[in-house]
Amino acid sequence: MTLRSNVAAFAGRSSYWFLHTFMKGGSSLPGKITTKIDPEILKHLGQNYDVIVITGTNGKTLTTALTVRVLKQKYSNILTNPTGSNMEQGIVTTFLRAPKVKGARPIAVLEVDEANVIKVTRYIKPKAFVFTNIFRDQMDRYGEIYTTYQKIIDGVALAPEATIIANGDAPIFHSKNLPNPILYYGFKNQEEKDIKAKPNTDGVLCPNCQHILHYRYLTYSNLGKYFCPNCGFERPELKFAVTQIADLTPTSSEFEVDGHAMKIEIGGLYNIYNALAAYAVGRFLGVTPEQIDTAFSEDKKVFGRQEVIDLDGKQVTLILVKNPVGLNQVLDMIATDKKPFSFVGLLNANYADGIDTSWIWDGNFEKLPQLNIPAYITGGERYKDITFRLKVAGVPDDIHQVVPELKDVVEKIKTLPTEHVYVLATYTAVLQLRKLLADQGYIKEGMGA
Repeated sequence: MTLRSNVAAFAGRSSYWFLHTFMKGGSSLPGKITTKIDPEILKHLGQNYDVIVITGTNGKTLTTALTVRVLKQKYSNILTNPTGSNMEQGIVTTFLRAPKVKGARPIAVLEVDEANVIKVTRYIKPKAFVFTNIFRDQMDRYGEIYTTYQKIIDGVALAPEATIIANGDAPIFHSKNLPNPILYYGFKNQEEKDIKAKPNTDGVLCPNCQHILHYRYLTYSNLGKYFCPNCGFERPELKFAVTQIADLTPTSSEFEVDGHAMKIEIGGLYNIYNALAAYAVGRFLGVTPEQIDTAFSEDKKVFGRQEVIDLDGKQVTLILVKNPVGLNQVLDMIATDKKPFSFVGLLNANYADGIDTSWIWDGNFEKLPQLNIPAYITGGERYKDITFRLKVAGVPDDIHQVVPELKDVVEKIKTLPTEHVYVLATYTAVLQLRKLLADQGYIKEGMGA
C-alpha cells in the first residue's frame, strides 16, 4: 500500500472504531472519509479477496445473507456487508472493519447497488457477479429498467473473465451478448402453456424484434419461461432450477432445487428466487446440496427482511418495500396469513428511498380491503401520500389511524386489536424505526455493525 492509502485506511479504521464503539453505527461515514483521502483505496483493500458481487433491484440483501450462510459450510473466512450499506462508501467500510487476512484467500460477498457496480470493478476484479432481477425502482436515480441494466453491465465490462450467475427467468439478463461465462438459474415447476404477462408489466418486449414476449409459465411480474413467437428468442438453458414448490406460508417456504428438498425460514415466492441464487453461488464454489440445505435451515432473520420484533406482546413483522413489484409480492405473501393481523404503512422519500413516491400507485393496495384487516396505521415523512393511497384503495376511515411521528406509531401499535402486526416501510423508515426501537430497548441495535 502507498503512504496515501495507509493514511486513508488508518483514518477510516479509526473513525469506524469510534462510531462503532460509541455511536453503535458507522456503516458508511468511515468509507466516505477514506475515499476522500484516497479515491482508489478499494484497489488496496480488496486485492487479496475473491469477490462475489450481488446486484439487482430486489433481493440483494437476503441473497447476500443466504449466500454467506451457504459458503460458510465450506469456507471459514468470509467478509460481507450485512446491513445493506451497498454503495461505494459502505463497501469501503466493509473492508476497513475486516480482520487482517490470514491463511487461505478469503471471500468477500458484497451486496452492491446497481449504479455502484462500476465503482467496485474499477478497482477490484470480482470472481463472480450475481444478477437477481431488474424492476422499475427509484426512477430519479436509475431511470427505466434498461438504463439500470446498462449501469450494471458497464461495471461488468471491466471484469470480462468473471462468471455471471443470472436469473434466467428475467428476459433482460439474456438481452445482450457478454463475453463473460454465464450460469442461469430459474423455475421449472409448472405446466407449460402459451400466456402473456399482465398489462403494464415492464420488460416484456423481445430485445431482438420488439414483439411482445409470450410465456410457457409465469412466476410473477415478467419472470418465467419466456419466448418470442415472432423471432424465436427464448429463455436460455437453466443450470440450476426450482423443480417443485411444496408449501408457502408467511414465515417459511418449502421447495426443491434440482430435485433436492430445501426450506427457508422466510415467506414469499420472491424469496425462493433469492435462495436459488444463493444455491447457485454455492454450487459454483463447490458447496454440496446437503450443505446448502443445512445453511438454509438456520432461522436467522435479516435486517429489515421479515424481522419479527416483540413490542409489549405485539408480534411486529417488519418488511422493507421500495417498488411496485416487491410491494405486490409482499401483499400476496401477507394475504396467505391465516391469523388476524393489523397493517402499518410507513413512507419516506429520501435519496435512499427514491424521492419520487408515485410508485405507490402501481402497488395493489386494493387487495388490502379484501383481507378483513381490522386496523390500519399510516405514517412516515410522506404520511399524506400513503394515507391518501390507502383511502383510494378503499380502506375505511373508521379503522384507519394517521400517525405522522414514528414515536407515536410505536405507541399506537401497542393498542392495535390484533397480536400480529405487519409493518411495511421504505428503507430510511426502516432505519428510523429500528433506531427508535433500539433506543427503547426492544432490539439490541438500530442498524448493526
